[in-house]
Order: sequence, then structure tokens, then C-alpha cells
Amino acid sequence: MKHYNEDCSLCKLMRSMAFTGVGMGIGAGVAYLLGASRQDMVYSGIVVAAILIFGLAGRNK
Repeated sequence: MKHYNEDCSLCKLMRSMAFTGVGMGIGAGVAYLLGASRQDMVYSGIVVAAILIFGLAGRNK
């Protein structure tokens, strides 16, 4: 039951921001658990966020 338009540009922006936050959290958290430096944690978060945005959210259903 979706009560919103999926093609709305604001909706797409909000979804991508949510996936970016989740990706940064997962990437930085895993890097932290592996003992990486702060800079490597940020890089890892960026990579995981990009994978989530372009890999999972960008695929056609």
C-alpha cells in the first residue's frame, strides 16, 4: 500500500539520503571493528554507500 508517487524527485532524494546514511554506518562500523584508521573508516563508508545507492536502489524492478 504505497500512498506516494515513486517518481517524485523529492522522494528519490530522501530515499537516496537514507541509503547513504545506512551505507555510511555499515561501512564505517565494519572498518572500525577491523581496527581501521578514521580516514579509512570514512573511505569504507563512502564505498559501501555508493554500492547501496547505485547497486540496490538504482536497479530496475
